[in-house]
Amino acid sequence: MFGFSVFMNDELTEAKKTYIQKMAKNGFTGMFTSMHIPEDDHSSYKKRLRELGECAKKNQLELMVDISGDALNRAGFSLEDLEPLKKIGVTGLRMDYHIPIKQMAKWSHQMKISLNASTITEQDVMALKAENADFSKLEAWHNYYPRPETGLDRSWYKEKNVWLKKQGFTIQGFVAGDEDLRGPLYQGLPTLEIHRNVHPLAAALDLSSCGTDLIYIGDGGLSEKVQQQFFMYRKEQTILLHAKVIDPQFYEYVLGTHTNRQDEARDVIRSANARFRKIPQVPPRNTKERKKGTVTLDNERYLRYMGEIQITKKDLPSNEKVNRVAQVSQKDLPLLEQIRAGVNFKIIEKEGKENGTN
Repeated sequence: MFGFSVFMNDELTEAKKTYIQKMAKNGFTGMFTSMHIPEDDHSSYKKRLRELGECAKKNQLELMVDISGDALNRAGFSLEDLEPLKKIGVTGLRMDYHIPIKQMAKWSHQMKISLNASTITEQDVMALKAENADFSKLEAWHNYYPRPETGLDRSWYKEKNVWLKKQGFTIQGFVAGDEDLRGPLYQGLPTLEIHRNVHPLAAALDLSSCGTDLIYIGDGGLSEKVQQQFFMYRKEQTILLHAKVIDPQFYEYVLGTHTNRQDEARDVIRSANARFRKIPQVPPRNTKERKKGTVTLDNERYLRYMGEIQITKKDLPSNEKVNRVAQVSQKDLPLLEQIRAGVNFKIIEKEGKENGTN
């Protein structure tokens, strides 16, 4: 499941409502917000939370709210009665360490309750069981880390998730967005440090391989191109790649949907579909060095391999038998690591400018 974040330090503008609607249409099913950021104006939270809840219900989204011990009271809601929150569209509460285990266990019979995944101990689990908590509604949510170099280690995260799974928790993690990055640092809001400047979908797929059930965009924005990539992956299990033209004559020949061969190569992604396409005569041209992300077409000098389509996973030297046809955009390069054996991918033409493209 994919989700995204909307923060209540600003009014819920029409632009933000449109963003929420687009995210829902693109397959995102959950929304996260926070109610305990010190610099924010808590007096506005009740109104904004009602509006956000209505927006969640309208778009059939789950709404998880991060709260501190007294945040609900300050926002005009009762700690003892969660029905008003449920009525406005809140479907879950993420608790901090100030809220007693007994209270969390009680609330787990009314809605989804999320605990801090990084700090849950065996003693906490035993206490929750002693208080008859409903583990089918308990989730373990990891933090996001605004400050560079403080995000979690991938190996530790993976090991922690193995333990959390054994305890019966549903596990959540964050990846950074690529627009409207959260202040005051504007360095992205990932759970893992290695994901801080990585394509959001590539980071999300990596989190999934680490035992993560729920993956949320930590920052407040995701570009429309990346939304489309999430949508295609969720709908068709296909990784969408944007590529710019190197050779106009053969560019359209490599566009479209491909499947990486089951016998996964170390250095390149090999299209299993190429052999089923009508192969034109391919003379040698553009046979220069192949940088990572180069889409190539074997030429006639490769004899029976002529027409094979590949994407390089690393920088490779020039080869007089291999033509350079297109170049995957710089932003999409991390997605190549997620195209494993048998994975579908689609190459489309990159439109517009992109900072740092090859």
